[in-house]
Amino acid sequence: MAKAAQRPPVKPVLVLNGPNLNMLGKRQPEIYGRETLADVEAACRAEAARLGLEVEFAQSNHEGVLVDRIQAAREGNSGIIINAGAYTHTSVALLDALNAAELPAVEVHLSNIYKRERFRHHSYISPAAVGVIAGLGSQGYLLALQALARLLAR
Repeated sequence: MAKAAQRPPVKPVLVLNGPNLNMLGKRQPEIYGRETLADVEAACRAEAARLGLEVEFAQSNHEGVLVDRIQAAREGNSGIIINAGAYTHTSVALLDALNAAELPAVEVHLSNIYKRERFRHHSYISPAAVGVIAGLGSQGYLLALQALARLLAR
């Protein structure tokens, strides 16, 4: 009797956070909430387990470190969830890295960037994303995981 073909294991999803996200819960809680980045990570790990995924977390305040991590994701990850923080609005380098990674990426913002200062309304990284989630707080990360789980299951 022939054995059913098994899918190769899915590589972990990279959850990548940019500048100042290490200050979640302390910095402007009226905008970003009181949850810490550790709280967001714990919620994502629980949701990923529920979805049958693994996640890797990284955060940096340095653009080049974020670019390096995205480049490494090309081989080591199955998709990317990225909250690039302020680099969203300034970094062509992150856009180029995401395009070069050739992985499905979901852009996440805790706040609704369209209700904020005008300069935040433009995202340099959106053209490389399969979707953008903004304004739903940390739930956006969980929704991004659900979306990637569906995409990766195809």
